Amino acid sequence: MMNAYTIVGGGAIGGTLAAYLVEGGAEVVIIDADHDHVAALRERGITIQRPDGELVVRVTAYHLDEAPERLEAVILAVKAQATDSAAAWIAPRLSDHGWVVSAQNGLNEATIAKHVGAERTVACFVDLFADVIAPGVIQDGGIGAMAIGEYTGGSSERIESLVHDLRLWGTPVISDNVEGFLWSKLAFGSMLIATALADEDMSVLIDRHRGLMAELAAEVLELTDAMGIHPEPFDAFVPSAYRATADQAETDAATDGLVAWLATQTKTRSGIWRDLAVRKRPTEVPAQFRAMLAFGEQHSMRMPKIRRLMELIQAIEQGEPMAETHIEELAKVK
Repeated sequence: MMNAYTIVGGGAIGGTLAAYLVEGGAEVVIIDADHDHVAALRERGITIQRPDGELVVRVTAYHLDEAPERLEAVILAVKAQATDSAAAWIAPRLSDHGWVVSAQNGLNEATIAKHVGAERTVACFVDLFADVIAPGVIQDGGIGAMAIGEYTGGSSERIESLVHDLRLWGTPVISDNVEGFLWSKLAFGSMLIATALADEDMSVLIDRHRGLMAELAAEVLELTDAMGIHPEPFDAFVPSAYRATADQAETDAATDGLVAWLATQTKTRSGIWRDLAVRKRPTEVPAQFRAMLAFGEQHSMRMPKIRRLMELIQAIEQGEPMAETHIEELAKVK
């Protein structure tokens, strides 16, 4: 059983997984570009703030310019827009038997495989509600779903080992259809991203703008049909209920369940909202959506609401105020 991991990107996803891997007995090294975050990890370890109290674990942490020269099992957890540069940095350091798993948002496996090879790339879907709220401190917003599989298909000893080592976080499963989970997350994620256009909780805005939210998900799911991908349900998201052919009662029931589930999470705003409203930094939305829109163009699909959503997020990145009127405008896009 492999039980030593290097996590590149120790933020919300990487830091949370690191803490639970350590709790499960694995050895973990974090490599991160943020000097303050690395200093806090060295001094105090990772602090995970949970509804039932704090979890504090000690980890070894390095900044990029002092990282080890050889890497073995790597969990990549950087923002989607940093995937290409991060994978290029990892590739010459990766041992002959090393491998990289993408614990990220978006469709990043192909980019990673371009640098390290498909046979050394592990596909991963993770639905994790967490935020870095201070250097070394992560607010855990609730346990979600996780699916892992070989990028080239099937399972392996390293996959089984990783699932075992992550047993204290969520419910990781081995899947031959990680791609289906990733595309479902893009459909669900489009709803969450739309809520970042306004300064209000995710559950409230999804409930208030149900028609738009269903249409955003439907644009993504229509593309999966054209690509021959089977979207997988996860947590409270039921993709079949948001297809254009779904019965309205089915969509309403699914949205009822989704809104109720989101209302139970301690994380009430999306990570995209936090990037815009708190951190005042560019989001990973363009990186995620451009990849999706490129597939749409290959299949002659315009995806007008997804495209306009990306543009609205970029406008807020550049200084446009958040406002619910953006959501109302998006609903009118045809």
